[in-house]
Amino acid sequence: MQSPVTVEKLGPRALRLTPAPSFFDAIEHLKGVQVITPSLGFKVINARGFANTTNVRFAQLVDGIDNQAPHIGGPIGNVLGPSDLDINTVEIVPGTAAALYGLNAINGLANLRTKNPFQSAGRAVQQKTGVNHLNDPRSAAKLFSETSLRYATVLAPRFAVKVNGTYLRGYDWVARDQTDINPTGNASTGLLGADNPARDPVNSYGNESSDRSTLSLGGKNYQVARTGYQEQDVADYNLRTLKADAALHFALTPGSELAYTYRVAAFDNVYQRSNRFQLQNYRLQQHALQLTGPVVQARAYFTQENTGQSFNLRSAAENIDRGFKPDAAWNRDYTTAWNAATQAGQPVAQAHATARTAADADRPQPGTWLFQEGLNRVQNVNNWDVGAALRVRANLLHAEGQVNLSEALRRGGRTWLPANFDLLAGADHRTYIVVPDGNYFTNPKRKQDPYSNLTYSKTGGFLQAGARLLNEKIRLTATLRADKNDYFTARFNPRLTAVYSPSQRANFRVSYQRGYRFPSLFEGFSNVNSGQVKRIGGLRVMSDGVFENSYLRTSVDAFVAANSAYLNANTPSNATPAQRQAIQNQAVAQNKALLVKNPYSYLNPEHIRSLEMGYKAALLPGGRLLADVDFYYNTYRDFIAQVEAYVPKTLNPDSAAIYLSTRATQNRYRLWTNAQSKVYNFGGSLGLRYELPRSYLAGANVTYTRLARTESGDGLEDGFNTPRWAYNLSLGNERAYRNFGFGLNYRWQQGYYSQTFLVNGNVAAYSTLDAQLSYTVPAPNLRFKLGASNALNTYYESYLGGPSVGGLYYLAVTYQVL
Repeated sequence: MQSPVTVEKLGPRALRLTPAPSFFDAIEHLKGVQVITPSLGFKVINARGFANTTNVRFAQLVDGIDNQAPHIGGPIGNVLGPSDLDINTVEIVPGTAAALYGLNAINGLANLRTKNPFQSAGRAVQQKTGVNHLNDPRSAAKLFSETSLRYATVLAPRFAVKVNGTYLRGYDWVARDQTDINPTGNASTGLLGADNPARDPVNSYGNESSDRSTLSLGGKNYQVARTGYQEQDVADYNLRTLKADAALHFALTPGSELAYTYRVAAFDNVYQRSNRFQLQNYRLQQHALQLTGPVVQARAYFTQENTGQSFNLRSAAENIDRGFKPDAAWNRDYTTAWNAATQAGQPVAQAHATARTAADADRPQPGTWLFQEGLNRVQNVNNWDVGAALRVRANLLHAEGQVNLSEALRRGGRTWLPANFDLLAGADHRTYIVVPDGNYFTNPKRKQDPYSNLTYSKTGGFLQAGARLLNEKIRLTATLRADKNDYFTARFNPRLTAVYSPSQRANFRVSYQRGYRFPSLFEGFSNVNSGQVKRIGGLRVMSDGVFENSYLRTSVDAFVAANSAYLNANTPSNATPAQRQAIQNQAVAQNKALLVKNPYSYLNPEHIRSLEMGYKAALLPGGRLLADVDFYYNTYRDFIAQVEAYVPKTLNPDSAAIYLSTRATQNRYRLWTNAQSKVYNFGGSLGLRYELPRSYLAGANVTYTRLARTESGDGLEDGFNTPRWAYNLSLGNERAYRNFGFGLNYRWQQGYYSQTFLVNGNVAAYSTLDAQLSYTVPAPNLRFKLGASNALNTYYESYLGGPSVGGLYYLAVTYQVL
């Protein structure tokens, strides 16, 4: 009630009432929270705009411990988190939390709190069985199963243990967007829609920009793409998650506890960053040691990540094609067949279709032994120019501690400290350790030994002072945090907050704070040959010299398109090769002014300034109506983003245009850098929770999120990717009739424009109805829950390039012995 920032919470009662299949799915029903669904196996949480599937701006903790996959810099849903049987509460801070946590939490933070075995001893088992893909044109109905076990016991007055395990199996949602990303690739020749030989459907891979060639056919230039494969041809949608954890808890003194926790997870599902990935036998494990007490809190943890046999779906598709026939040979066959078709009188569009069929003769077809052999080969080759393997091993080592200085002084008899004054201090250190694989990562600091371990560290600390004034009606806090990264000077994050409570039931709050996000491992140190384009990290140690000598891909594409249009308009059908070359030279000379030198440079941390105000009150007799309203205004700068830029293979700037007109005489890069834009966004939310007679609980919340404006907009800033309006309505009762209970939640969100590196376009508005009916048998302690997520089975995409999400219908049976 008196928090100086917005805090959303799912408590035990809300978790029992939720109709969502799991507690993690229920987070979507909280106000101010946006959730996207890359997979049935996991969801991605975000708040206050700029959502993406990597989620590096939103921190996710389990009992205060970061559960990110180290090389990604963000969590993979809840694969390393607790089960439904062990979750106690979920707390969400929608908004920057960097001043206290320093975990790149500039868009928000979630803390998943588990059950303590001292307070929640017992045995429990839960079985969920369900079905999805009903009425799905791309899949028959599929079974879903999740089995969870929990055992917790107090072995001695000061010693308790708990063990959890979960095994999930199912069939993932299918990504099937066929929108053409390159609809104008042959506009100058009138070939559009299905006639476009450079079509690039969103969820079809192997026909991207790096898989296209410019062919001279019949005196005109045409963009022609390789055929590629659909995602469902190269992806295995059978998902699996096997995870477990064990914890030892020692009660040191009243109120103080020492705990050791081990978590491990192995899983298969589909994941999305710039490309879509098949995560296969992906493994995460974590060791954590925590000390909690009224004066000192400390924790240290070590996370290990192994991507197993995972692979890039795009690279798999394009390299199956290239393994069947290299680009040069395929282009020759295409050209020969096109010439023969046009000489036989076929129209141009039909001739392109004939040429593709001829060039693709004997191409491996999905479902055949030849195709599977090609897929098995490329997914084990750790070079994306010829293979698709993702072979990363990365570790995270973190230690932190904080001291309640005011409490320590009072316990030490320092009576001079005012009782209404609080003082808190903390410090932390984090080191990432990567085992370079030679493709995704190398060690740039040791050129003679690029396979030696790469380290990347950050150290930070904070000091917070607070005062309670006017009989605790006013609470003021001031926080100053400093963080130092290996590659950047120290950054300072201040936070000022005030809470005014005219009564115990009404609280007004205001806060101002700044936050920084340092580049993640893959943003800083990437070193990937990805489909004839090399992606490199934006730290100078990785990309020294490239920024200064490159030209923006957008300008090169415009330059090449203008050259083709000039050639197509001015070349006679009977022109000789020498005449065509002369016309090409004229086009280069006329259009070279379109080329733009790369204006971007090496990475800096992202920065946010945030102002937030809010009001929270318990209204009506007995506080039956809880109201919470908030408003915020944010300013972002130095967004970490990607830019594509090409470097001509010449040191003579006067020849750059000639080299950039031909693909063979340029090096292509995808660089991590900072947008030059300054972006402003604002929004707010209103939440109501009403305790009705006879234990009915009703809720409603609405969220408004808006991109205010962009200054110096260069188009490189991250897409806002957030609906302007969203709301949730809920109603539930654990004992609506005898031992029967129910829960309902309706969610609607407005359509929005999405910008990602994979695809730009409009995400349609959608709504979902989740429902559950429960029945409890008191003896034995048995609970049945029949539920449905997206009960009306209306398929929707939560973001572009992602899967179509339908209904999941399940029965959960939970048995507990307390």
